[in-house]
Amino acid sequence: MIAGIKFYSVNGEYGFLANFAPYPITLKGKTWPTSEHYFQAQKFAGTEHETAIRKAKTPMNAARMGRDRSKRLRRDWDRVKDSIMRDAVWAKFTQHPDIAMALVLTAPAKLVEHTANDSYWGDGSDGSGRNMLGRILMDIREQLKQDLELDTDGLCQ
Repeated sequence: MIAGIKFYSVNGEYGFLANFAPYPITLKGKTWPTSEHYFQAQKFAGTEHETAIRKAKTPMNAARMGRDRSKRLRRDWDRVKDSIMRDAVWAKFTQHPDIAMALVLTAPAKLVEHTANDSYWGDGSDGSGRNMLGRILMDIREQLKQDLELDTDGLCQ
């Protein structure tokens, strides 16, 4: 069985996988400080909340603002959240070649966002979660490998 890589904090060898990692992305004609800023802001696309979240000083502040349920989520959020996360993560890794290569070099390990705080994007800390962020990262890793024409060991063919 292939060993897994667990990540959550921006610290440590695999901190670059976390959405809080300090890699700005450009999407929708704007620069976002982190993929977390973009993802949280899209819950309120086209509103003043989107702009406020983009300007949040830290990814934690952006996350708190995005999780504030006193603000009304866009109606289609449950339907579009996975594709929005995929867009953010794709932008992060295609706009930062150094971490794109680092992601590719994690193959073939299973990538797991290891946290008790989230059983949808993460593993729920006990493996019962859906680990959607990990799945998206592994899908993007495969796309990047194909784009770079790399084999599973990360070596040029």
